[in-house]
Amino acid sequence: MSRKILIIEDEHSIATLLSYNLEQAGYETMVANDGKQGHDLALSENPSLIVLDLMLPGMDGVEVCKSLRQQKCFIPIIMLTAKDEEFDKVLGLELGADDYMTKPFSPREVVARIKAVLRRADNAVALKDDPSAPIVFGNLNVYPDRFEAFLNGEAIEFTPKEFELLVYLMENKNRVLTRDQLLRAVWKYDFAGDTRIVDVHISHLREKIEENSRKPMYIKTIRGLGYKFEEPKAG
Repeated sequence: MSRKILIIEDEHSIATLLSYNLEQAGYETMVANDGKQGHDLALSENPSLIVLDLMLPGMDGVEVCKSLRQQKCFIPIIMLTAKDEEFDKVLGLELGADDYMTKPFSPREVVARIKAVLRRADNAVALKDDPSAPIVFGNLNVYPDRFEAFLNGEAIEFTPKEFELLVYLMENKNRVLTRDQLLRAVWKYDFAGDTRIVDVHISHLREKIEENSRKPMYIKTIRGLGYKFEEPKAG
């Protein structure tokens, strides 16, 4: 059974190019030409992944992404941005997009990115079928098998990619991990990626698990190298 990709893009030529190449790669596609239509299709059709343009008539890409995440819809989202929309790319990722691509892009890159994002989502779901004990550090309890995490007994909501990043950091506690290492391990790109994606998601994790994200107890920045996950010191 082919997987369904929802394309939310108001430029007819780009939507047609995406749809053609994804169908050639074996996916089923749906196209929405404005944000509201795409938002409603995401909720009603439950696609495997959403390709979401940032600039849309009516409801823009950031609004669509934010609304879906607020409604606990964690379908993977790849956001499309123009070359000069740097701030918006970071904002989109912070709101819960799983990846972004800059126009213009090659059909080969589109398919590769979608495969990578779907693979991460599949891995997160597969964890549910592999029972294991929770990973516990301080007041943070993470259950890889159940795709659940609790801080001080309160459940934390994660996107699949955020959860995979957190589990990877915890499984490699006390190791300094470079941005390139994290990009390869969690994003699994077969081509050069953008390490700023790592920084955005580390920031997002800190907002969710740290009491004070400016003075993190768990995810430490190792200046000039990368990041390290540590257990908080007692007292």
